[in-house]
Amino acid sequence: MSTPHISIVIPTFNRLDRLQRVLAALERQTCAPGRFEAVVVSDGSTDGTDAYLADARYGFELVVAGQPNGGPAAARNRGVALARAALVLFIDDDVVATPSLVQEHLDTHEHGGEDQVVIGPMINPPDHEMSPWVRWEQAMLYKQYDAMNAGEFEPTYRQFYTGNASVARCRLLEVGGFDTRFRRAEDVELSYRLARAGLRFVFNPTAVGHHYADRSFASWLRNAHDYGVNEVVFGIDEQQDPTLGRVAGEFSQRNPMVRAMAHGCVSVPGLSGVGLPALHGLAGAGRAVHSDRLSRFALSGLFNVSYYMGVADQLGGAPAFRRLMRGDGVGTRAKPNAP
Repeated sequence: MSTPHISIVIPTFNRLDRLQRVLAALERQTCAPGRFEAVVVSDGSTDGTDAYLADARYGFELVVAGQPNGGPAAARNRGVALARAALVLFIDDDVVATPSLVQEHLDTHEHGGEDQVVIGPMINPPDHEMSPWVRWEQAMLYKQYDAMNAGEFEPTYRQFYTGNASVARCRLLEVGGFDTRFRRAEDVELSYRLARAGLRFVFNPTAVGHHYADRSFASWLRNAHDYGVNEVVFGIDEQQDPTLGRVAGEFSQRNPMVRAMAHGCVSVPGLSGVGLPALHGLAGAGRAVHSDRLSRFALSGLFNVSYYMGVADQLGGAPAFRRLMRGDGVGTRAKPNAP
């Protein structure tokens, strides 16, 4: 077998139907099949994924591995270890590549060298109905894409999402790969270390993937909390990271109602059991009266309050949270590891 130019690493867990669509899209790439391989790592799937992959045949080289469930970071590390190409392209098992996606990543790296990370957009599929909270999440992504396209800011490690991003394999290995402690935001944590290693981030708006996102409301809200937890872990474990100062600065710019609810839910035990359902109800009311603005406001409040509760939990409680938001520092040592 000739060595491929790029290895597409796809971790998967119990999404066989979507994985089949993802792999089928790779057969429609404008990039010649011999220039890429797909490395699929089944992370403890129990839905027939392993049996399907054992017999699957495609027009490109397909490398398959299975492992006990260890989370996306562990699965991606396994995929990187198996990859044969100098470039690694991460695609999630719910991101369907448009025909030019692989070639766009290759072209960008060819012109920019190995000291860059290439990010492609994950856009809404035309044939997929999203829940309101996932639609809100996608709208936040679109705001970043639009701002980068308009030149309002350059992409940074905070725009690195492994649903559609590529980087030289040697650079991944140099920084130690993904940190398997993290089950959420493991991609942003890795990209922070890539940035510290001197890599620059490039946004290619034509390397498009369709994101068939689907998660429960509880999972979406839990994600927000976990992102808050991980922000503190990044900020304290990585001594040079200005994360905590940025978290406090962004908090000062939030809607006053969001700030008040965050302080209240952090400070008063049990208040989150009232405040979060109230915002959820407000989001539902917005949908009922066809008010997208009201629904978006409520969902934004839900996400942010849950996020700041995660920050407070990892800092050790309300007093440390208040000190951080006043700009006085954390005052206490955060818990050493993310959940």
